[in-house]
Amino acid sequence: MRVSWLRALLLTAPIGLVALAVVVPAAAQDEPPAVTEMVRSQNNLKQIALAAHNFESANGKLPSNVADKDGKPLLSWRVAILPYIEEEELYKQFKLDEPWDSDTNKKLIEKLPKVYAPIRVKAKAGETFYQGFAGSGALFGGKAQVAITEITDGTSQTVMVVEAGEPVVWTKPTDLPFDAQKPLPKLGGMFDGAFHVALCDGSVRRVRRNFDPDEFKKTVTIAGGEIADSKKLWK
Repeated sequence: MRVSWLRALLLTAPIGLVALAVVVPAAAQDEPPAVTEMVRSQNNLKQIALAAHNFESANGKLPSNVADKDGKPLLSWRVAILPYIEEEELYKQFKLDEPWDSDTNKKLIEKLPKVYAPIRVKAKAGETFYQGFAGSGALFGGKAQVAITEITDGTSQTVMVVEAGEPVVWTKPTDLPFDAQKPLPKLGGMFDGAFHVALCDGSVRRVRRNFDPDEFKKTVTIAGGEIADSKKLWK
């Protein structure tokens, strides 16, 4: 599999240096508020994708929900990547063998990292719109973690994280339910229906408002053997 420019950067640069590259471009700073807010969210998605790649580099697998010995999810993958978004001290405060709403872990919900924070819209304290898809064939569809090499549909063709339609508690092991035979869940809660996705190669794309749902479903599965028509999806 060809290594993307992002992955090459990820493997050769310290995360602090990489983070410096993920900033609002100067040209965008003079744009209307809605545009600059979208750029901020794009940068958040880039940082999340970078963290997931760093996690994979260190552990051999992409992040998944933290589970107990029986496979029961306890904490979200968003907690698992904390050390890779420069939040290692917060990560150390979690009891990884306890659920998200245990007495200890519940106190940490309010410590929502900035990279997960809602943009433009309000949500309850500790909630985020950044979610993956959970379901058959999706990246977060099973109990086992997924390696980059298992994304046979292509990392540039597969969704990692999306701006969901409704927020969830960031530590809770909850993501968007996916069933290829059913309508997609609500998306685009931060920007009046418009939304962005981080793909598994680390790139971030803005989705057309009139996107084709059936084409989008092809980007959710990691090994479905389908190639989505990008002209019907990306703006």
